[in-house]
Amino acid sequence: MKTLSRRQFVSGALRGGVLVAAVPYFPGLLGCAARTAAVVDEPTDSAPDVWSPYPPPEVMQRTLAVALERGGDFADVYFERRTRQSVRLERDKISQAGLGTSMGVGVRVVNGSQTGYAYTQELTEESMLDAAKTASLIATGAVASPIAAPLSPVEVPGRYPVTTLMTELDLRKKIAFLEKANHVASKADPRVERVTVSQHDGLDEVMIATSDGCLVQDVRPGVGLMVSVVAVDQDGRRETNSHSIGGRRGAELFTDEAIASVANEAVRRTAVLFDAVTPPAGTMPLVMAPGSSGILLHEAVGHGLEADFNRRGLTGYSNRVGEKVASELCTVVDTGLEEGDQGSLRVDDEGTLTERTVLIQNGVLEGYMQDRLNARLMGVPLTGNGRRQSFKHPVMPRMRVTYLEPGPHEKDEIIASVDRGIYAVAITSGQVDITSGDFTFYVNHGYLIEKGKIGPPIKDVNLIGNGPQVMTRITMVGDDLEVSSSGFSICGKRGQRVPVGLGQPHIKVSAITVGGVA
Repeated sequence: MKTLSRRQFVSGALRGGVLVAAVPYFPGLLGCAARTAAVVDEPTDSAPDVWSPYPPPEVMQRTLAVALERGGDFADVYFERRTRQSVRLERDKISQAGLGTSMGVGVRVVNGSQTGYAYTQELTEESMLDAAKTASLIATGAVASPIAAPLSPVEVPGRYPVTTLMTELDLRKKIAFLEKANHVASKADPRVERVTVSQHDGLDEVMIATSDGCLVQDVRPGVGLMVSVVAVDQDGRRETNSHSIGGRRGAELFTDEAIASVANEAVRRTAVLFDAVTPPAGTMPLVMAPGSSGILLHEAVGHGLEADFNRRGLTGYSNRVGEKVASELCTVVDTGLEEGDQGSLRVDDEGTLTERTVLIQNGVLEGYMQDRLNARLMGVPLTGNGRRQSFKHPVMPRMRVTYLEPGPHEKDEIIASVDRGIYAVAITSGQVDITSGDFTFYVNHGYLIEKGKIGPPIKDVNLIGNGPQVMTRITMVGDDLEVSSSGFSICGKRGQRVPVGLGQPHIKVSAITVGGVA
């Protein structure tokens, strides 16, 4: 039996290869795409210390069989090994460093709309079978169980442009990245009082086996670098802001130029706040810059297009497929195919290959983001949006990389069309009511627009509105789509947090409520 080192295994997986045991070919499986029946390796022994790195397929197969013993419609087994590393520099010293690993298996059984879920961190076949029995007790069917199909490996495309995994980089090299960012930020402006640089990286190795015959693996890297700055002027006023980069990338992302750019931008965003004004409260036009301001689209609109909410009729988009729900300038896409973005996935957490999903086309609602359960109950195709925080959590439909497609307008044209309004460069997440779409967001980097030109910076500004309503008020869409590369965009839903991507071009909203000076 050929044995691969972990480095060889991870390297092969990141390039898109599938390293699994030989199993029979089984065609026509829901949620599975291209398959191969090629022999790659022989099954390993079942003892956890020689699982390299996954449980053997025959153990997964037996677990699926037990999961379906009580009559479930569908079952899957999700194995995950996760590594997380972080280091933090503050006041010119390393203040924190951490390394954590976790590993476990989750078993799901679905019967109709019922879902049974159980997990174990004890990686033995006996524990996996016990978890399968527990899950099956919750989702018990009245008819004989289907037989789990023979597992067939699924080929997955490359999606993560990594040369050197950060998780395999020496800690001293990571500290050098932080010291570089700290040096640049500290020297960029004499008002800088304190610089904090945080870097995190991780690697998720997953294997998913489904009762309809899919056997798929993914190796998911992730990195991020954030520079936060506190500055004090001669009058003792303090301001703070930050900037970051990251994604499903490797150590090659952190060039000297990239690190310096993040540090300088963090200082610039902090320094401009000393000259910032607070605009009057009221209703006025809003222009949003490309990239990270797409968080408004993500929060106020994206969640409203997830299938679980709409199957239960809980959002303003429920039962409206084929209807106009936004300006005809708006085409909204959610994709797993954005190479290197932290929200991208080669395959979702149910074993479905990801795709580019058009949610709104020229203002018309095309469909929702689907996982297996909701797609089956709604009678529509899968979209590859089944996601979970970890092996301890059940799947639900979640966003991946969500953005508004570019339009026909240029930036200068959009700015020039506004006599007085707000130019939002970066927006932080606020509060959103998923059912109604009502939201409040904070502008942490923005400017006034005065007589068609960008004016003074602003602060202490909230944007108040309704997501579906805002979509109908978009009157201009730029030709400069940008997908955010912050590396720190984390989405929360029902207690689960997953990395996501977001973006948009310049857009103009004809009117929005601005909370400023009364």
